[in-house]
Amino acid sequence: MVGWFQGRMEFGPRALGARSILGDPRSSRMQATMTLKIQFRESFRPFAPSVLQEEAHRWFGLLPEQESPYMLLVAPVLAEQRVPIPAGQQRIMAEDPDLRHRVNVVRSTLPAVTHLYYSARLQTVDAARNPRFHRLLETFFRLTGCPVLVNTSFNVRGEPIVCTPEDAYRCFLATDMDALVLEDHVLHKKEMTEPVDEAAREEYLAQFQLD
Repeated sequence: MVGWFQGRMEFGPRALGARSILGDPRSSRMQATMTLKIQFRESFRPFAPSVLQEEAHRWFGLLPEQESPYMLLVAPVLAEQRVPIPAGQQRIMAEDPDLRHRVNVVRSTLPAVTHLYYSARLQTVDAARNPRFHRLLETFFRLTGCPVLVNTSFNVRGEPIVCTPEDAYRCFLATDMDALVLEDHVLHKKEMTEPVDEAAREEYLAQFQLD
């Protein structure tokens, strides 16, 4: 889980790769981990994918020329990216009234961003609008074969999206993010020489209404 801080912050309702927390959408644990250890929000709420514009139609129900640069369109995850659901998991989907259990059933190759009925609210990322974020997605695609990242806003629940490097660093220390990318600088939490001040962490989180 990586805090990603680049350039000027977004203007609008979505994090678009300037003030984002990013994760691997292929992980069945990513949604729960980001919910419980970073954003402290309701565990049934899904996360959104950012996908390379040129690859989006191969993973989601968009035409090749369709765009969703501001993460406002909802599209289905394509059938070829869906996976069979075992009988026991099908019973959970059909009968369990607890939405927290149902959303954790793996339904696709992108379990962290596939909503309950195979939909996803996605952001398409192109090189013209967001060249650095596009290069990151290209590199992840080259390394993994997956052109998608989980993208959620860089903040904890109840806090405004981070604005300054100081905001980002404070949020990074207060949560269980693994790394923080501030422009051209990368901080790895496991390599930090000074331990996190737990009292300061609790004081920071106490400012916000958490789940």
